[in-house]
Amino acid sequence: MGRNEWVLFQNRLKKTMPVLLLFLMLFFQGKSGAVTDNLKFSGNLVAEPCVLDPATESIELDFGTIIDKYLYINQRIHSQPFTVRLLDCDLSLGSTVSLTFSGSTDSELTDMLAVSGTASGIAIGLETTEGTAIPFKKVTPAFRLMSGTTELILKGYVQAKPTALKNRTIVRGPFNAVANFTLNYE
Repeated sequence: MGRNEWVLFQNRLKKTMPVLLLFLMLFFQGKSGAVTDNLKFSGNLVAEPCVLDPATESIELDFGTIIDKYLYINQRIHSQPFTVRLLDCDLSLGSTVSLTFSGSTDSELTDMLAVSGTASGIAIGLETTEGTAIPFKKVTPAFRLMSGTTELILKGYVQAKPTALKNRTIVRGPFNAVANFTLNYE
């Protein structure tokens, strides 16, 4: 093999070597990575007494315009009702349901939901139709299920924080908050 032939051979080898090495790496990696039974699935299939109505899976409560002077005088607004609807309730599987509301709680009103946005000095509270407070991150009292459809009517409201009332530091502007709820059947 002459010098020119040897240089041509080396150039071809330099061009094809990376492709050959990549092919060999993929080939051997595929062979060594094959393991039997390395992916397992599990779960728990249960029967629940009711089905959450898809129309009440995501509930929006719009408090509209709240006047800060009203909060300074009354500390909170009138509550607004919302409904959690349960369908196809089978009382042989359970007779009561309680809820647990979760979300980012307020640092001062710790049983209430913190708000985000421009507005501050306020928090969002929940209560029953009788006016009993529903603290966030705690289980509510049990509600009796009805055969077929059960409607859980609750209320939400906006309340001023005590320090914001005392210091007159409620900040006006838009606000929002997000909460989740879990149903607990018995």
